Amino acid sequence: MAEAKKGGRKSGLISHGIAAQNRKARFDYTIKSTVEAGLVLKGPEVKSLRHGRATLSEAWAGEREGEIFLFNAYIPEYQGGVLSRFEPRAPRKLLLHRKQMRELLGAVTRQGATLVPLQIHFNERGRAKVLLGLAEGRKQADKRAAIAARDWQRDKARLMRAKG
Repeated sequence: MAEAKKGGRKSGLISHGIAAQNRKARFDYTIKSTVEAGLVLKGPEVKSLRHGRATLSEAWAGEREGEIFLFNAYIPEYQGGVLSRFEPRAPRKLLLHRKQMRELLGAVTRQGATLVPLQIHFNERGRAKVLLGLAEGRKQADKRAAIAARDWQRDKARLMRAKG
């Protein structure tokens, strides 16, 4: 059975690469550091992620019973005739080393930082991973400065292209 390759994907599925991104997080927060965590998923959830339909815009990570979970991440039900159903916004356990968990939870409690999921991707081995950012909220003035800097970069690139 021959499968056509389209842009690194086999028949529209993501074998490795980014499945979902939270682009708004980098605007709303200042990301201090990032850490990659494994994600506990069921079979249909993985299939749905491979189709790239997940949403992280309202997702956040936090502690529950001494573990770190991903809350409010939307992974829609897989429509491929699978009998097992799952809750699209169910809390999903994140796999981290105990030392990493202590460091992240310590920063959250001491410094008032937030754990923000930046992206869900598949590594080279095909495992689903979450890139978590240890973040601080930005003030409105900082957001305006970021918009101004982004606009200036866009205008500068446009001027450079026009000059040749």
